[in-house]
Order: sequence, then C-alpha cells, then structure tokens
Amino acid sequence: MMIDTERCGPRPRPAASTDEGPRTPRLLVVDDSEFERRRIAVLLGGFEGLDVGFAPGAAEALEELERDPPDLLLSDLVMPEMDGLELARRVHEARPGLPVILMTAFGGEQEAVRALRSGASDYLPKSRLDKDLTPTLRRALDAFAFDLRRHRLARGMRSQASTYELDNDPELASMLAQVLVDEVAGLGLLDRSARIRLRVALQEALLNALFHGNLELGSELRREDEAAFHAHVAARRVQEPYRSRRIRVRVVLDRRAAVFEIEDQGPGFDVRCAGRPVEPEDLKRVGGRGLMLMRTFMDEVSHNSRGNVVTMTMRLDAGRSPG
Repeated sequence: MMIDTERCGPRPRPAASTDEGPRTPRLLVVDDSEFERRRIAVLLGGFEGLDVGFAPGAAEALEELERDPPDLLLSDLVMPEMDGLELARRVHEARPGLPVILMTAFGGEQEAVRALRSGASDYLPKSRLDKDLTPTLRRALDAFAFDLRRHRLARGMRSQASTYELDNDPELASMLAQVLVDEVAGLGLLDRSARIRLRVALQEALLNALFHGNLELGSELRREDEAAFHAHVAARRVQEPYRSRRIRVRVVLDRRAAVFEIEDQGPGFDVRCAGRPVEPEDLKRVGGRGLMLMRTFMDEVSHNSRGNVVTMTMRLDAGRSPG
C-alpha cells in the first residue's frame, strides 16, 4: 500500500488494467485536519491491495480528480470553503460512477441523509472509524472489482440481442433507458456526451410510446396543463383498452452499432409528419420535442407504415471513444 499524507499531486500509478490482471485501486482521502489524515493512514496501515493518497481540502481533491482520478473517495463532511456535501455533488456530476464515502465527527441520521442525497454512496461517523473504516472500504472495493471485471467482460462481447416488454409505467421506462445505455457503454465505445445523448433519445422514444402510443394522450394537453396531463396518465393506466397495452423493446447490439426497435400497441400516427424538417420552435414545445431529439441524437430513425414502431440506430464505429 502506498500512503502519502502530505500531498495529493502526481504520483507513480500502478499499471492500468490489462488482460493479464487488474491494477491496484486507488483511494483518495480528503480531510483538512493533518491529525485525521495521519490517523486514517495508521488505520489503513495493514490494508493490502490499495494505493492511498491524501488531499488537505476539496479544492485539491477536485484538481486531483481532473489530473488523475481515483477509484474511491473518502471525504470529511465539515471542511472550510467547500464542505463534503458540495464535493460529493461535484464529483457525482463529473464522474457519476465514482463512489464517495463521507465521514463526520458529528454523526446523526440527518447528516447521513444529506450526504446520500448529495451523491455519496456511503456514510461513516468518525467516532466509528476504528471499527467501520476497513469493512466499509472493503465493501466499496469489492463493488469496484466486480464492476471492473464486468467492464472487461463487456469489452469482450461481440454481439447481443434482447427483448423487453413493459407495462405503462413511466418510471420503469426511464429505468430501462438507463439500463440500455449501461449495456452499450459497457463496450467502451461511447464517451460521456454520447451516453447522455443516447439516454435522452431512448427515454423520449419510450415515453412517446407510452404516453402518445399506448395511452393515446396528445402533446397539446401537456403544453396546456401539466397536472391535468399526468392525471390523465394515471387514469388511463387502469382503464381498458389502455391498461392491457404493452411496450416491446428489441435491442441488437454489436461493436458496430446499437439498434433499438420500440413498439407500442396504440393506433399509430401519420408517419408523414415524422419526415418534416426540424423547426426551431420544436425545442420549446413541451411534449412535441421528443421526435426532434431522437432524430438529432441518433444516427438513423425510422418508423413503420402504421406509426407504432420506431427503429433507432446509433453507430459505434465512428471514432467514439470512452470518457
């Protein structure tokens, strides 16, 4: 284990993960108290398989995040200038997959809730560091190792086909959008911006199939009265024929492209409308911008003649790189 309690600048890093084996994970500890940094260093003295660095404050930690991102971050909650909650929020925005564990000398459920809502993945009272620090880090590192192996396994995937069938639950549709993005991102062929675009396009397509396809609700109602629109959604989800309708999603994925076919069981729509040029006003329309976003963010978008199936393609061999 490598420990340096005085600085968080560049240091020799273990070799990156290769086919021969994974690299040593790195922990960055953030605390403005030199005493606490040294205490944690002592507690981790026998923790094998971990490269540990220290930062004296949130600003230094953010610099290190840009320069040489760690795999796990352990931060004090109460610090001058920028506290651990704000640091967790910024880390969550910059690197959503980076686990952040917040620790405080004060403890209490209220602080724990605030920490978790800020993007922290765990919470650790300093009064229990002696007992809980090592098992807490071990849990986080076990998850890190699992994700690393899953990522390596996904990079070896050459093709995959799957089918999902959903009822008319908006939350489930949004969750599926993220699951599908994760499947594609596992190939290591999408940068962060491309992952965001893919998620937006998938979510718009799934919610269009749900709201406008299966439930037959128009965009006009949502523009005029958002609350009334969602009241209609809730009502139709338990009424026939809407409640029995399903959304079927077929996915074909390889290292060249990701193809998503989303089918609803509604009456469809006039597909000639889908081919019109994108207008600037489309960006301002609440519920009318879905098709525009899909066409903008995906490489290909097409509909069947009935208008109840949309097929979207994102090419993965166009020079996109992981970020």
